[in-house]
Amino acid sequence: MLEIIPAIDIRGGRCVRLLQGDYAHETVYGDDPVTMARRWQDEGATRLHVVDLDGARDGVPANVKAIENIARALQIPVQMGGGLRSADAIEQVLQSGVARCIIGTQAAARPEWAQQMFARFSDAVILGIDARDGVVATAGWRESSGLPATNFAQAMQQAGCRRIIFTDIGRDGMLAGPNAAALRAVSAALEIPVIASGGIHKATDIRILRNIPNVEAVIVGKALYAGTTTLRDLIGVAEEAV
Repeated sequence: MLEIIPAIDIRGGRCVRLLQGDYAHETVYGDDPVTMARRWQDEGATRLHVVDLDGARDGVPANVKAIENIARALQIPVQMGGGLRSADAIEQVLQSGVARCIIGTQAAARPEWAQQMFARFSDAVILGIDARDGVVATAGWRESSGLPATNFAQAMQQAGCRRIIFTDIGRDGMLAGPNAAALRAVSAALEIPVIASGGIHKATDIRILRNIPNVEAVIVGKALYAGTTTLRDLIGVAEEAV
């Protein structure tokens, strides 16, 4: 069954959403991330995705305490990304109660470092690939690495990566449906599981993703906050007999 993972993006300690990663286009959805996290758990989430937007922009985690409070308040596992560019930062977040850490920018810049992190932390470290027009973006989506997303994914799989989150930046926050073609291309090139992110706006989008091999989960953010669908509806479609 496809796992539905609600997302909480944190900036300055508050729950926000950015439009296609643009820090100048921010919408605030709540001042208390723990309350929001409990809401998604109560509505049936089996895992939570948390992004430290300040950390992604500045290169070091900035909302660790808020994320620790979330992890310790929930009974479901939490995965977190944003500013994790050293082994010490990953260690700190894992010790705070987070189950999975997501690396991206530093992995693109230093593949040998990523290989070391996969070896050291095993499946507690996930690779995040954020793609704009098929090319990996870094530094909170503000820079381009020049790396083709599919080639980078394959290289990281060979380096020991156990799981990838693939985000299509062009679809993120746009409520236009997932980029199924890009997801198929990435998943077909890999043997490891892929978590899809970006574009979900209604429950029927889940049926599209269920039919893509290797896609094991989908991260949903804007659609839940904008009310175009509900977590229960998404889970219901994910649980349908294929």
